[in-house]
Amino acid sequence: MEAMGRLGGRTAIITGGEGSIGMATARAFVAEGARVWLAGLAADALQSAACELGDGAAGWSVTDVTDAGQVAAAVAAAMDRFGRLDIAVSNAGISGAIAPVTEYPDDVFDRVLAVHVRGSFLICKHAVPVMGPGGSIIITSSVVGLTSDANICAYATAKHAQVGLMRTLAKETAPLGIRVNTVHPGPVDNEFQHTIEMTATGQPRDLAARAFDAHIPLGRHAAPDEVARTVLFLASGESSFVTGATVAVDGGMSI
Repeated sequence: MEAMGRLGGRTAIITGGEGSIGMATARAFVAEGARVWLAGLAADALQSAACELGDGAAGWSVTDVTDAGQVAAAVAAAMDRFGRLDIAVSNAGISGAIAPVTEYPDDVFDRVLAVHVRGSFLICKHAVPVMGPGGSIIITSSVVGLTSDANICAYATAKHAQVGLMRTLAKETAPLGIRVNTVHPGPVDNEFQHTIEMTATGQPRDLAARAFDAHIPLGRHAAPDEVARTVLFLASGESSFVTGATVAVDGGMSI
């Protein structure tokens, strides 16, 4: 008899599912026996990802995480397709502008908080009622949800706010046997991060990446798979006594 894997028989919804961390997480989950519902904005990328994972293992929906109706519909679609929901990964995000607080565009600030904070709130709000004991919610925050830096007020504020949401929800859902945690990646080797770095430094991609590496004690960016393995741990029974935790995957940046 084949081993079921660490997530055998379980179902997950992953927002930002077409991105590098979302897709790395989906691959890790499916490899451990889970079925996944990918929610995101890019239909072609979502469809391609679901095809890669296999029709029996994955489904997808175009979902704006700031829209309550669309989030509710994505959770309902996952339930209709797979019959249960055990894991929710709130991973959708945008970077915002690089500017001091006094010059930061109001509309960009509002949009960054809407995607990260309202988006996480909505996926939690609609996932918890259909989860049973043993459920796990993981919110992708950032190293700047533990620290911060100049000129990133919207992103850092949003990432800190996700921690407040997580801690509140962890206390509310503990009696239900549902765990809630945040993951805090440092710089990841993906287009999202490289765009931030080039904007922040005004340098070409390679030079900008090296400048950021100089601030990372381990001296390099993370691979998306390294973040995904931490999410997998928090989704699995291996972390059965872990809730309300801020788990840094940042190469030592938050030391």
